[in-house]
Amino acid sequence: MATTVQPIDEVKDPVQQKNADLNKPQRPLIVGGLVVGAILLIYLLVAQTIAQPLLLVIGLLLGYTLFHARFGFTSTFRRLMSVGNGQALRSHMLMLAVAVTLFAPILAFGYSFFGGGVSGYVAPVGVSLLVGAFMFGIGMQLGGGCASGTLYAVGGGRTVMFITLLFFIVGSTIGAYHLPFWTEDLPAFQPISLATSTGLGYGGAWALSIALFGLITWITIIIEKKRKPPKMAPIPSTKGWKRILRGSWPLFAAAIALAVLNALTLMTRGAPWGVTSAFALWGSKIAMFFGVDVASWGYWQGANAAVLQSSIFADSTTVLNLGVILGAFLASAAGGLFKFTRINIKNVAAAVIGGLLLGYGARLAFGCNIGAYFGGIASFSLHGYIWGILALAGTFVALYLRPFFGLSVPKSKDSFC
Repeated sequence: MATTVQPIDEVKDPVQQKNADLNKPQRPLIVGGLVVGAILLIYLLVAQTIAQPLLLVIGLLLGYTLFHARFGFTSTFRRLMSVGNGQALRSHMLMLAVAVTLFAPILAFGYSFFGGGVSGYVAPVGVSLLVGAFMFGIGMQLGGGCASGTLYAVGGGRTVMFITLLFFIVGSTIGAYHLPFWTEDLPAFQPISLATSTGLGYGGAWALSIALFGLITWITIIIEKKRKPPKMAPIPSTKGWKRILRGSWPLFAAAIALAVLNALTLMTRGAPWGVTSAFALWGSKIAMFFGVDVASWGYWQGANAAVLQSSIFADSTTVLNLGVILGAFLASAAGGLFKFTRINIKNVAAAVIGGLLLGYGARLAFGCNIGAYFGGIASFSLHGYIWGILALAGTFVALYLRPFFGLSVPKSKDSFC
């Protein structure tokens, strides 16, 4: 009997398969992934500070969680804006509720594992944020994934996402070069924290945040009652305890896990989980190799100058990203799901355009769905909420662009979305 399930590829509609069971584990790939992980872990233990190997493990767990639950931001925004399905967005609200509950005492009292300072992601609100988040919203719908989604899709073997990642890096590098224009020559307000800029304190900001998450949850329920959208299709899974290692995880379980892992990241490196600053670093180092005077760019002045001159393995965001890719690879292999997918001219074109918009938009908006939306809101920054609104607006525009590239858009008459 055929069953409709969510595909690994986020840009496709739910697909029919004989059953919803997983394939057998791809043992050679699992062994290979574990060997690579062990080598990288040993290198970080020997050559870097103790925080780096810990961050690699946290990144691996993040990637494993993202893949197992197919915890997305791109598909979440698309389902909401196209047919009004808010199920996945409600899991975001749970994730953010747990995150602010953990972040509040960490930020208020400066808790950290290694005695350093901790600070959240609180960024200015201005033209740069508005334009960047809107661009990112379009880019993730064309590129087939957000920042975290691109990493875990690469780990799962989606071929076109390697192209998205490549141009994500290019766009991030160009955005770093142009950033002083957007941040210094165009208007912006100072960073606004719900905790420290309002007099509410972290306790009051926490209460306000929980109320906002509850309001958003209630709005999604009202929208669903009015629009009666198709339900989300299930994810291929197994049963019993094996589900922990190689089955689908409920969205609520992944939401809690991601929030906890983000809090551990904050206490380990002194800042929340981020993704895209590493892309600007990778692209800038490649440009330096080809003789570009990257060090003279405004983006690489001040504290960033030392980052540019150091090894990429000294960059905590790079280590987290490598962990996410490796964790998603192991999760996909454990489920027997790792495979390279087909590409064509249309989805390659979408990946190129989407990747450029993702990278450029992330730099302008002071982060992506992880650094600006997840990390910003968890840090009580107003810019995180504004990022979400503008990314939703970009998603709405992209719904009309996706069909030109052969990409699907959920419809109200569908059985599943």
